[in-house]
Amino acid sequence: MADDRPVPLDEYPVHQVPLSMKHVATGDRNAYDRCIFHVFDHTGRALLILGLGVYPNLGVIDAYATLRTGDTLHAVRASDALGEDRMRLAVGPLRIEVPRPLHELRLICEDEQLSYDLTWTAAFPALWEPHHIQRRGDRLTLEGRRFVQAGTTEGVIRAAGAEFRVTADDWTGTRDRSWGVRPVPGEDGGRLAADHPTEGFHWIWCPVRFEDRFLMVITQEDADGHRSLNDATLVRPGERDRQLGWPQAEIGYRSGTRHPERALIHLGDARRPQKLDVEILASSPLALGAGYPPADDWQHGTWQGPGWTDRRTYDMTQPHPLAGYGVTDHSARFRLDGQTGHGIFEHGSFGRHDPSGFTGFDSVAP
Repeated sequence: MADDRPVPLDEYPVHQVPLSMKHVATGDRNAYDRCIFHVFDHTGRALLILGLGVYPNLGVIDAYATLRTGDTLHAVRASDALGEDRMRLAVGPLRIEVPRPLHELRLICEDEQLSYDLTWTAAFPALWEPHHIQRRGDRLTLEGRRFVQAGTTEGVIRAAGAEFRVTADDWTGTRDRSWGVRPVPGEDGGRLAADHPTEGFHWIWCPVRFEDRFLMVITQEDADGHRSLNDATLVRPGERDRQLGWPQAEIGYRSGTRHPERALIHLGDARRPQKLDVEILASSPLALGAGYPPADDWQHGTWQGPGWTDRRTYDMTQPHPLAGYGVTDHSARFRLDGQTGHGIFEHGSFGRHDPSGFTGFDSVAP
């Protein structure tokens, strides 16, 4: 009997390479395909982050959800062996349903610690992000293709006896879909890392929903300020997407940290400069609960055995040293061109960053 039979998706004419849809074109162990959602209210009471990923060459599917409310972060994570049905986006108590691709999705978690049932509806067309490539020496460590989208969310979230009624008027939902190759723990250290140390990393990822437009801003800079990723695009239905030049951010950090409290991003060009004002509402470090590096309790793609589910509660009044060396997602209120919008200000800054005046990993704002 054959060990590798066709899967249901093989019935459809969607193949990109002469392989079953069960497989990906690369043999790289770090191949991945995943999503992340942000659901948050407009006052800063709650920030829900959730995601699901598959790792075809590792045989893993996993998912997570974190809810920041007040000084508490609730987290539920699940992992399992990857089955053959790629259209079944479910692991443990977490699942994502796709009634209308690119238009409507249903987000569900059925767990005693954290539960939700939400309908996410697109407000704008999905937007491609720039092709993302990173190398360590000559070793390709990351190559990802992404699209981003903003919309409304409706439903209910429950955690620790509290209930949040999510409405389209008072909450926003953003999402990001990406696939390609991205480091999974287990390979990226050793001599290669020692010979090519990272001096510094500075990152901004910023999707914003306004009433009549969607704005996406991305920058990634090295220690000396060299920019390896750059985009600022404004989407308005019925119009051609507008490019807003080379975004420059002025970030106001909390003294003694690299935690942003506000920001001003300069957009456009000399003929029509614009300013995007950023007011931070709630913050959730992705290294706590969500499985992003440098988390020390669980990271995406790692084999945890079949049927693994884990629950955590983090006291955000206590110091969490690892969080400062990863990316943090901030729900935020934005102002641009006389309009107020809401979105995510995702930011990470560690190591040296000359434009900000940071001289090393122990350098913080005065």
